[in-house]
Amino acid sequence: MAIDPSNLKQRTVMIGTLIQDARRKANRAIEECADAAGMSSDQFKAYERGEQAISLPELEAVAFFLDIPIEHFWAREAAALGNNHRTISNLEQLLPLRHRMIGAIIRQARLEAGLDLEALAARTEIDSDRLEAFELGEEPVPVPELEAISGILGRSIREFQDQYGPVGVWNAQQRALQNFLAMPLELQLFIAKPVNRPYLELAVRLSDMSVEKLRAVAEGLLEITY
Repeated sequence: MAIDPSNLKQRTVMIGTLIQDARRKANRAIEECADAAGMSSDQFKAYERGEQAISLPELEAVAFFLDIPIEHFWAREAAALGNNHRTISNLEQLLPLRHRMIGAIIRQARLEAGLDLEALAARTEIDSDRLEAFELGEEPVPVPELEAISGILGRSIREFQDQYGPVGVWNAQQRALQNFLAMPLELQLFIAKPVNRPYLELAVRLSDMSVEKLRAVAEGLLEITY
């Protein structure tokens, strides 16, 4: 099924509204957000107004600066917003790299789906030359189009998010904190006690072991016990 341009426009406007809402709740100026995301104020305003679609790496930089989970922009309900602010020190080098990584994932997914550029272009109604520029990282992929392409290729938008860079580490920390707060209080108190750290480190090592090694450890404990 081809991508509906009206749906892309609607999604562009929605993301712009979410960006504006997050910025205002964080009490940050457009100029601050634009600088943190490596763009001009006019470009940021165009994103907020829904006149242009932001790319995922740029959106990640904005989310990182405003201290809000990237999931805020995927969910239909706004996530809880933080009050901390941070910037990415090597943004000029990171953004082009992220664009190339996203392009590589698109190409891999396309090949796994058994589609050439022309076939994907026919299904998405995006020019094949533009799709090739996406895959080579020469042109940023607007988020609404990335969502549509990923859907056609059977991939989740989350597969394209930063995993190992500063935003990826920060996202992982946010998810870990949410999971920690969802635990029963007695588990939280156990984990928080420094004296229990050796038990936690042991649990981490055991979780990395294969079934065979775990079985050998269990058998060794039985021998010691009996």
